[in-house]
Amino acid sequence: MTTRELDTRTVTGLVDDATAAPSMHNAQPWRFRFLTDEGVLLLRADLGRAMRRSDPTHRALHIGCGAALFNLRVAAAHSGLSPLVRLLPAQGDPQLLAAVHLAGPGGPAPDEQDLARLYPAIRQRHTSRYPFDDRDVPEDVRARLRAAAAREGAELSFPESWHLDTVLELVHDAESRDSLDPGGREDLERWTRLGPEADVATDGVPEYAFGPRRRDGRAPQRDFAGRRPVADRGSTVFEKSPHLALLYTGGDAPLDWLRAGQGLEHVLLEATTAGLAGSLTSHPLENDDLRTLARDPVSGRGYVQMVLRLGYGPHGPATPRRAVRDVLDIT
Repeated sequence: MTTRELDTRTVTGLVDDATAAPSMHNAQPWRFRFLTDEGVLLLRADLGRAMRRSDPTHRALHIGCGAALFNLRVAAAHSGLSPLVRLLPAQGDPQLLAAVHLAGPGGPAPDEQDLARLYPAIRQRHTSRYPFDDRDVPEDVRARLRAAAAREGAELSFPESWHLDTVLELVHDAESRDSLDPGGREDLERWTRLGPEADVATDGVPEYAFGPRRRDGRAPQRDFAGRRPVADRGSTVFEKSPHLALLYTGGDAPLDWLRAGQGLEHVLLEATTAGLAGSLTSHPLENDDLRTLARDPVSGRGYVQMVLRLGYGPHGPATPRRAVRDVLDIT
């Protein structure tokens, strides 16, 4: 295969797939610019969609953009392209997160070619805020998920026993802090969509994706409604023994956060192909002191970047996305 000419339709399709990625409160904090003459797609942070209180360092923003970047790589492999990715390519421009040269010759490189099999999972993956079965995740599936994270320079672990209890207690502590701090829910309320607004939203978390209230059980479940009424929501019992995974990186700088985002989406797409549903919580990681306690003190591994809840159960509904024309410029 020779170098493929990239037309507007191809680039638009790649960005459309990229933006199916998860991001904190579905804020979609990314912008893309395609440089036609160079065959390069630039990924930029959209700081207007940052979380002022809950993500002041933009760690979660970088993770969301990293997840979008991984989707882009999967979509490119599916299209027979060979993307060459440079992270943080301009030292003087920290909002430029990645430059992706798309018009590579010869189809996907060997280490990217197998990513094409994950392509259907891009549209199948949706955050599920519903109860899961109590049955365990088989070890062979866990091994696949650990390998997916490792391939992107991250590490995935499945806490057990006392460490799992610690993480669940940290989630409870984060919830309590929000209830005591009048401004603690500022970012969440900015990005939730209630009533008629939910039906026309292009971003944020609409009320139909909140899931039921947790009446019992230990599954970490951020309550997006708070004290605001949501019609026909109901409550139910969640799993008593949730299966959590922690995503780590060795460092804790923007480059590590972008790697964490790619590792996160790689794990989620692999989980989807294995029949697992999942949800994410950064709630106990939004306070530095709680985040430090989330780390496994025995292993002493690096920095926790995300808490994943995985299991067998219903997949959540698709959440809204902005139109490609609103996030992509072609020059």
